[in-house]
This record gives sequence, structure tokens and C-alpha cells, in this order.
Amino acid sequence: MERVNTTKRLAHLRDLMKEHKLDIYIVPSEDSHQSEYIAPCDGRREYISGFSGSAGCAVITLDKAALATDGRYFNQASKQLDDNWTLLKQGLEDVPTWQEWTTEQAEGGKIVGVDPTVITAPDARKLSENLKKKAGSSLIGERENLVDHVWGADRPPRPKEKVMVQPEKYSGNKFQSKLEEVRKELDKKKAAGIIISMLDEVAWLFNLRGSDIPYNPVFFSYAAVTLTTARIYVDSNKLTDEVKDHLGTDVEIRPYDSLLADLTAMSESAPIVEDANATASAPILKKKYLISTRASWALSLGLGGEEQVDEIRSPVGDAKAIKNATELQGMRSCHIRDGAALSEYFAWLEETLVQKAETLDEVQAADKLEAIRSKREHFVGLSFDTISSTGPNAAVIHYKPERGNCSTIDPKAIYLCDSGAQYLDGTTDTTRTLHFGNPTGMEVKAYTLVLKGVIALDRAIFPKGTTGFALDSFARQHLWREGLDYRHGTGHGVGSFLNVHEGPIGIGTRSQYSEVQLSAGNVLSDEPGYYEDGNFGIRIENMIMARETSTKHNFGDKPWLSFEHVTMVPMCRKLIDPALLTSEEKTWLNDYHREVWEKISEFFKDDQRTTDWLQRETKEI
Repeated sequence: MERVNTTKRLAHLRDLMKEHKLDIYIVPSEDSHQSEYIAPCDGRREYISGFSGSAGCAVITLDKAALATDGRYFNQASKQLDDNWTLLKQGLEDVPTWQEWTTEQAEGGKIVGVDPTVITAPDARKLSENLKKKAGSSLIGERENLVDHVWGADRPPRPKEKVMVQPEKYSGNKFQSKLEEVRKELDKKKAAGIIISMLDEVAWLFNLRGSDIPYNPVFFSYAAVTLTTARIYVDSNKLTDEVKDHLGTDVEIRPYDSLLADLTAMSESAPIVEDANATASAPILKKKYLISTRASWALSLGLGGEEQVDEIRSPVGDAKAIKNATELQGMRSCHIRDGAALSEYFAWLEETLVQKAETLDEVQAADKLEAIRSKREHFVGLSFDTISSTGPNAAVIHYKPERGNCSTIDPKAIYLCDSGAQYLDGTTDTTRTLHFGNPTGMEVKAYTLVLKGVIALDRAIFPKGTTGFALDSFARQHLWREGLDYRHGTGHGVGSFLNVHEGPIGIGTRSQYSEVQLSAGNVLSDEPGYYEDGNFGIRIENMIMARETSTKHNFGDKPWLSFEHVTMVPMCRKLIDPALLTSEEKTWLNDYHREVWEKISEFFKDDQRTTDWLQRETKEI
């Protein structure tokens, strides 16, 4: 991984900080829409720090710089950060959060600055309160992003890709019906309207898709919905005649950059709260606008601040996470095609590395997988950078091989492939760990323990109201018995031809996963793992869909849920120790492999290589 010398960049930024009378400057990872994956033009934190992972926050003082990130990226960050930076390993004991580190550095009344469009309103408010209380300092929202000035002419341009319609045969619902559901929520909460800032929520709400962010079929936009109106804020040059006809008279199209200017007028013209007990001397109250807890500080300020808005978990995000029957069927279908592509790839890879003894690097292998996938029906593109990793690289959880600067695949070592695709009818994300030689006893044991975790979560039955936080230990229990664990979540939500990481649901130890119950129609990943830095890494990932299930009893008279798996790719037989599996786990594995064979073998009637590989890998244990 390339290490960037950030000395000149930091010096330029510090000069700007002095000009703006700032002692500390915060550079989050996210864009103005709080996107996890961002367009190159919004990669400010990567530019200033040299760290390319998707999660983290940089904090720069006039003489120090710190980068905070989570356990997925400890290994990567330690390799990419130069000597100007201190790595804050979030989640480890005695390591301060970036907010705590900022507060420590701000003691004595120092001024802290941040671009208010790239930090959420709750985060800004909490940080501001802590700075004032503990350090006697203040937080300033600087509308000019200082890193953009440092970046200058080298900053990539903002994308201008065309927007397209997601037809009802894939979406399963008209956007007008979705708007009505939003308006019901507004009426219930007695709100003036809602501002929608998450890109995937805007795309889902209006049945539109784009390509402004690599691998994510979204486009830069906002939306404002009231009881009688709907606006979409987007560069109109991106809209084809088909899109304009699709939106028709139901949606007003406004310039993307006009939202912040419109917010003040929207707030001022908000309807008056109906109050039968109001008196002439009582203050007149206006209905508030709703914004997501993930909306930016700038949006909150534009609507008049905390007193004029209600911050809630987005009802659009909640609705999007519960897939309808059409979307669920699309997920089943695209995962069958995708499973066939992966199986063809693994059969080819084994033949190339072992039988033919040819040399391949990690990127060449990933390119071959993309070429195989691209032949499948409804293929649009990848859903994220393929993690094609050999040996020690497999221990880097979000490893990204670089063309011309990556490892040659070692057939005598672990190979981990985490990859996914965007199809018109769904989004895939699958991880398989393989070995083409003779694995060590520890590799086999670790793989089998991870597999037991996959099976345990897949087989879980739980009452409605259960959260992903509560289910996380299902996948970790077998590793825990051996004193082993992994530093990432067990599962994330997945969009329907949308973002491969989709909130608000997930399975893991993050506190947010304790706040959102799982519902029938949720689509999530099931991906425990185990990693030994500098040695090997193991991860197995299936997609699972929550559904109502029948149970012998019905305690509490409430629905019970279970999971349906849709990923159709064999497990690696060479890495499984059957002696560590219970009879129930063996039955699950044999049933799973039988299902894989039945659903994807028809793709290989004229492909003996893949047929032979698939027969061997799905053979009953």
C-alpha cells in the first residue's frame, strides 16, 4: 500500500487555519450526504491523511495530526499513514475517540472548525457541548472547506452522470405510493415536511438510479416532501426526458445548489401548529420540519437550528430496508446468477493456479471475475472494489489490491475473495475463503469455527422485536469458546440495486444496532471471520433475508422470524473439519450444497471444468 508524504499538505492547511483563526480542524470521511462510499471529489480525509479506508476522521491541530478509525482498518492505516500522523485505534481500551482527542487538544479556549455540511447535526451539537464544558472552547461551522483549498486544481471534478428510471418491474412499487406513505408519517408527527439528504433514500423514494459514486447507483440530490408538494434538488442536466416524464407533475425539479437557500423560506412559511388552548399572549408555534439524525449540521442550521427541526431516524430509510415481494424475488434471482459467476471463477482460478501452474496477481484475478460476472443477465457493474487477497493480505479486512503493486496469488496459501455486483434486480455481496494447497491445522480449525458461526446465524429463530445487536453473538460463540474473535460487524443491510451497505439495520456490537429491530423483508449479510495479522484471514459471507416463520408455540402472541439464505456458492471443502461439526450443522451444510447444485448447475451444461468443480465442492459430507 502506497504511503503518501503529507507534510506539504498539512503545512498549507495549517496556514489556512491561521488565516481563519482556527486552532483545530476536523476532516470527516463523509460527503454532504453522510455517504459511506464517496465520489473522488469528496475524498478530503484521504487526501489530507493518505489513508484510503472508507471509515475514519482526521483531526489537525497547528502542530499535531490524528487519524481515528475502527478495527477493520488498523492494519491498513498503520501502513498508509506517514510520520506526521498518530493513529487512534477506536474501540481499544485507553484509546481516546477522535472527539475526546479533539477536546483534549482544545483545552484553554481554542477554536475548532469543521465544514458544517460534512458533520451531522447531533455530532456537531454533542462535540460543541463537550468543547464548551470540558475545554472552554467553541466549535465553528466554516462554510469554506479548507481541504478543498489545499487540494486546489488537483481536486477531481464533481460527477455529472445521467440519472435513470428504476422501472416498477424491479422496484415493485410506484414512487407516488411511497410519497403517500411519507405524508402519512408527516401527518402522524404533525410536521411541516421532511428533508431527505441520504442519496440512496432519494433514489429509492423516486424510483431513480444514478452513477455519481463508484459502485453505488445513486446521484447527488436532496428531496423535500410536504403534505402537498414534493421537490427533488438535482442538477437538471443529469435528467433525461424519460426521467422528467417519470416524475411528471408530481415532483418539482429544483437546482441541486439551491437547497440551503430554500430552507430558510421553507421554515418561515411552515404552517402554524393547531392549538385549541392558545391565547393571544402565547407565542405562535410553527410546525417543524423533520430531518434524519444523519442529516448535516448545515441542513439543521438552514432550517433555523435545533428549535425548528425534529431529528428522527429516517422513515424513508426504515421503509427502504423492508423489501417488498418484487425486490425479494429480485434478490433471489440475482444471487443465483451471481453464484454461478463466482463458481465459474473459482473453478477457473483453481485450474489456472494448480493444473496449469500459471502466475496470477490479485488484480488479474479480480479482473477475470468481473469479466465473468459481466456476462450475466441484468449486470450493471460491481457493488464495491473486489477484495482479492492472498496469504497475509487476507488478514487486511478491507484490503484493496492495487494494479501493478499487488501480490502474486500463492496457491499454497489462503485466498480470500470478497466481491459483489449490481444487477437491475438486486445487489450482491459474497465472501469465500479458499485454499488450493495444503492448509494448516489452524487454518482449517479457524475456517470451520467461522462456518459454524455462519450456520448458527442462518438457523436462528427469534421473536419480532429482536435487534441485530442481540443476534451478533450467535455468529461469534464458537470463536469465543476458543478465545478468538473478529473486529468487524457480523452483518450489514443490503440495498435493492442500491448501496451494498444499507442502514439502519445491521448485526453487530455497535450501539445503533440495538435501536432498530429486525423485520420481515430485511436483507442482511451473515459474515463472521477470523484474522491473524501477517499470516492469513478467513471470512465467509452469505446474504440472508428475514421472514416470518412458524413455531410450535407462540409465546407472547407475536410473530417469530427466521432467515432465508440466497447466496448460492459452495463452501471450501478442503478447509472444513467435519469432526468439529454437529449432526445438525452437517445436515445444514449438505442441504445448502444440494440447493446450490440444483440452482446453478444448469448454467454449466457446456462447461465441464466448472461442473466438475461444483460436483466436488457440493458433495455430501
